[in-house]
Amino acid sequence: MNRYPLWKYLLIVVVVAMGLFYAAPNLYAPDPAVQISGQSSVAIDETLLAQATQALDAAGITYSSVEPGERSGLIRLHERKQQLAAKTAIQQALGFDYVVALNLAATTPAWLADAGGQPMKLGLDLSGGVHFLMEVDTAQVVVAYLESRISEFKDALRKDKARYKTLDIKDGAIVASFIKAELREKAEIIARQREFNDFLLSTSERGGRFVLTLTPTEGAIREREEYAVTQNLTTLRNRVNELGVSEPIVQRQGRNRIVVELPGVQDTSEAKRIIGKTANLEFRLEAESNTVIGREQFEFRSEGSRERTAWLEKKIVIAGDNVTNAGAGFDENGGSQVNITLDGRGGRDMHNATKNNVGRRLGVLFVETKQRTEERRDADGVMKKVPVSYQEKSIISLATIQSALGVQFRVTGLDDPQEASDFALLLRAGALAAPMTFVEERTIGPSLGAENINLGIKSVQLGMLLVLVFMLVYYRVFGLFANLALALNLVVLVAVMSILGATLTLPGIAGIVLTVGMAVDANVLIFSRIREELRNGETPQGAIHSGYERAIVSIFDANITTLIVAVILYTVGTGPIKGFAVTLSIGIVTSMFTAIMVTRALANLVYGARTVDKLHI
Repeated sequence: MNRYPLWKYLLIVVVVAMGLFYAAPNLYAPDPAVQISGQSSVAIDETLLAQATQALDAAGITYSSVEPGERSGLIRLHERKQQLAAKTAIQQALGFDYVVALNLAATTPAWLADAGGQPMKLGLDLSGGVHFLMEVDTAQVVVAYLESRISEFKDALRKDKARYKTLDIKDGAIVASFIKAELREKAEIIARQREFNDFLLSTSERGGRFVLTLTPTEGAIREREEYAVTQNLTTLRNRVNELGVSEPIVQRQGRNRIVVELPGVQDTSEAKRIIGKTANLEFRLEAESNTVIGREQFEFRSEGSRERTAWLEKKIVIAGDNVTNAGAGFDENGGSQVNITLDGRGGRDMHNATKNNVGRRLGVLFVETKQRTEERRDADGVMKKVPVSYQEKSIISLATIQSALGVQFRVTGLDDPQEASDFALLLRAGALAAPMTFVEERTIGPSLGAENINLGIKSVQLGMLLVLVFMLVYYRVFGLFANLALALNLVVLVAVMSILGATLTLPGIAGIVLTVGMAVDANVLIFSRIREELRNGETPQGAIHSGYERAIVSIFDANITTLIVAVILYTVGTGPIKGFAVTLSIGIVTSMFTAIMVTRALANLVYGARTVDKLHI
C-alpha cells in the first residue's frame, strides 16, 4: 500500500543530487578585486599590470594575485574595504585612458564552474553594485541641431538664388551676411516660409554688410535637450538589457543627468565600457574635387588602408539613430562586418542619396567619444590628473556606390569580431542622441551594511529553528520527515535560483522566511489527516495512505492560489516586490515537491515494508 515505484525514488535522488551540486557554488565567497581594461580594443599586458601593482605597493595596499587576460587584467585583494583606495591609486598611475573598475572575482572551483555551477546573484542591498551618474552634453545637441538647420537654410537660399556672402554658426545662432539689403529681405522671407518658425529672426548691419540672425527659441532648445535626455535614457535602458543585468535602476536626475545602478554586477568595467561608450555611425558622400566649402578631412581608422585621409561632405546622409537592427558577422574574406537594417526614413534617405550618385564613393565614419588624461591645477593650485572628453571621427569604409542602397547593407573595416559585436550591440540598443560623461562613479555597499545581511540570515535561521523544534516535538517521527524535507527544500530553492540567474535581495530573504513557514503547511495538513484517520479506527498503513491521498487536493488549492498572487506581484511590482515574488514562487514549487514526494518516500521507507501496530505522530 505504502510503496513507491523505483522511478520515483530515482527522481528524488536526482533532484537531491542536482540541488546539492548547483547550490554548492554559493559556499564560495567571491574575492574583492580591481579590474583594468582599455577604453577600446587595447590589450592589457604584464608591463601595465606591473605598473598597477607598483602603485598598490606605494599606497600600502596588499593583494593576493594578479591575473592577466586578453583584454583585461584582474588584481585580487585581501579585503573589500581596500577596493576604493586601490582603484584610486591605479587610476592615478595609469591615467584615464584605461577603465579601472571594482569587481567581485568568483572563487568557484574550475570543475564546478565548467559544469555550469554559478553562485546566486545578490542584489544591490546585499552585495552592493555599481552606481553611475552621467551627464548629457546638451550643448552638443544644440550645435548638432543648428548644423542640420543651417544645411537646410543653405539649400533653400541656393534654390531661390538668394546669394549670401557668409553663412555660419556663431554664439548659438545661425548668422548670414549679404551684400544687399534686398537679398537679406529675400532670405528673411525664405526663412519664414520654410518652417524656421522655431527661430527668432533679427537684422543688423556690420561692416557694410546686411546681417540676418536666426536664434533658436528657448522652447526649441528645451525641446531638443528634452529629446536628447529622453533618447539617451531609452538607449541606456536598452544597453543595460543587452548586458543582462537583473533589476537595474536607470532614471533621470535633474535637467540633464541620468542615474544608473546595476546590482549584482560582477564585471563592472564591461558595464562601464558598454553603457558609457558613445559610438555612432555617420554616412557621408565623398566630397567632389571641385568642392571647397562644405567638406571635412578625416583619417582612415585602419592602418592597412591604401589611403591615409579622404575628404567627405559635411552633410550627413544618415546616422546611427536610423538603425533598427544590427548584427555582427564575417565577410567573404573572413573579416569582421556588421549587417545593418535601417528604419523607413533612413532607408528612403539612403536610397535617395545613392541612386543619384552611382559611381561616387560613400564614406562611413566611426564616431566615438573618448577620454584622455590632462594635468590641471585645482582650486588649491595642486596639479592633478583629470579626465577630458573628446570626440574622435575616423573613416572605416570608403566604397564606390555600385547601385542604389536600401534598408539593408553591411559595414566592414572593423578591427576584430569583438569590436564588431560590441558595435552591433550599441547600434541595436540605439544611438545616443548626445555624448555623455561620467560625473560620478562609485560602488554601493549594502544599504544597511553588514548588519543588514546578518539580520536577514539570522531571521531565516531563527524561523527555521523554531519550525524544526515545533515539528519534531509535535509530530515526532513524522516531524523528522518534515524537517528533512524542509532542509532539502532550501537547498533546492537556492539551486534553482542559481541556475535561473535570479537575484537575491533583502525582500527575497523575506520570501524565503515565508517559504520556510509555508513549506511545512502541507505536512501539517497531511499529518493532521493521518491523526484523524487513526481516531476513526483506520489501520496505521491505511491512515498513512489516506492522509497523503486525501490531503493533496487541499494542498494543491492552497499553493496554487498563493502562486497566482506571487505571479501578480512579479508582473505589476517594482524591484523589491519582484525580489520577494521570485523567491516566494520558486519556494512554493519546491516545497510542494519536498513536502509531498520526499516525506511520502521517507514514510514509505520506514513503514511501508513492515507491519506497524502504532504510529508515533
